[in-house]
Amino acid sequence: MRFQSRFQRFMNHRAPANGRYKPTCYEHAANCYTHAFLIVPAIVGSALLHRLSDDCWEKITAWIYGMGLCALFIVSTVFHIVSWKKSHLRTVEHCFHMCDRMVIYFFIAASYAPWLNLRELGPLASHMRWFIWLMAAGGTIYVFLYHEKYKVVELFFYLTMGFSPALVVTSMVRSSFIVLVTSLNH
Repeated sequence: MRFQSRFQRFMNHRAPANGRYKPTCYEHAANCYTHAFLIVPAIVGSALLHRLSDDCWEKITAWIYGMGLCALFIVSTVFHIVSWKKSHLRTVEHCFHMCDRMVIYFFIAASYAPWLNLRELGPLASHMRWFIWLMAAGGTIYVFLYHEKYKVVELFFYLTMGFSPALVVTSMVRSSFIVLVTSLNH
């Protein structure tokens, strides 16, 4: 009980069943600073990844991943700043909250791009390359239609999109799988 009262100012009140999570001022500040702090490293890392690419396909994949990473931190930072400092602008905050949710779907798809595009994974991977982007588009449509209504469904979409591309491991070329396992062990 003493621990809880000591850190009460850092904790938010429990969100109502169909209500939105309301962070404390400290949580807002932490969200803004941690996301903003990573924008420049994401841009520099993306440029470096693109520069170190050997061929056109690697450059495209580096660009896709870099744009997804940069968009995630930029949009999320803007949303958290608006949510913290301009929460009285409800329409603007709502718009950026939706954008924040949507960019997560596209970041997941962009995160799989290097793995799905640059490895010899078999026939399932060629379909998954496009299916992951269709899932991102579907998630975006879901956010537009049902934003903040069915949180469990949205969580299910995020998890499905995050784990389903890993199914391509089952269709990997055997030598590719050995290289993957070896690289994970080192």
